[in-house]
Amino acid sequence: MNRRTILVLGTLGVGGYAAIRYLPALIPSDFDFEELSDPSGFRSIAGGETSSAFNPFIGLPGNEDAATAPLVTEDEVRADICESLFGRYVPSDRVPVASFSDYYCPFCRVQTRALGDMAAANSDGMIVKWHELPLLGETSELAARVALAGDLQGQYTAFHEQLIRTPFQPNDAYIEQLASSIGVDFGLLVQDMESETVRRQLETSKILSRIFRFVGTPALVVGRTVVNGQISERQLRDIIELERSSNWRSIC
Repeated sequence: MNRRTILVLGTLGVGGYAAIRYLPALIPSDFDFEELSDPSGFRSIAGGETSSAFNPFIGLPGNEDAATAPLVTEDEVRADICESLFGRYVPSDRVPVASFSDYYCPFCRVQTRALGDMAAANSDGMIVKWHELPLLGETSELAARVALAGDLQGQYTAFHEQLIRTPFQPNDAYIEQLASSIGVDFGLLVQDMESETVRRQLETSKILSRIFRFVGTPALVVGRTVVNGQISERQLRDIIELERSSNWRSIC
């Protein structure tokens, strides 16, 4: 076998390995998008597993205590739906991801951790806005308040990781121990749990879940793509790239 033949075969071998190793990441997954008429401009795909209550609308507007006046209306959410989903400011080089989860949803635990890792690595050009959607009872509601209050101290994913490790206990002693293990101010955490800020976030998330017809968790809105159910990291990355290339800001 002459030197030229060896060189050609070697090049083909390296190329073949590179194709096997890297090409799958360059080929986007096939998505069956359904354009939404309401809210207009968005499209949806079906994801995988979800967790939901027997009543899919538990905790949605209309179930609040009649003595408690709502802080947010659906008209207000719809007036600036992108800010409601993603927050006030999204950097021009990022694709926003709105994540809806419930602490007691096992599929949410996996997806929340994956999203947190991706956001921390900052390698996919995405930014996450966390939404708690407690569909599974009063304890879910309390855990949601703890997580959102922790988020105000920059520790949302840390709280979720700790909540995953031990069964949530709805009492002050457990919450204080949880706060101590993460290193947040317990007094401020308790104050924030009952704050208007956290209550407004919960109400906004519930209204968004009705607008986008979520009946379970996890659920995502990635740019203008709505995902009902759990998806893989690979699928999420593909959607992020599609949103980047198709200018998700056109809806905002």
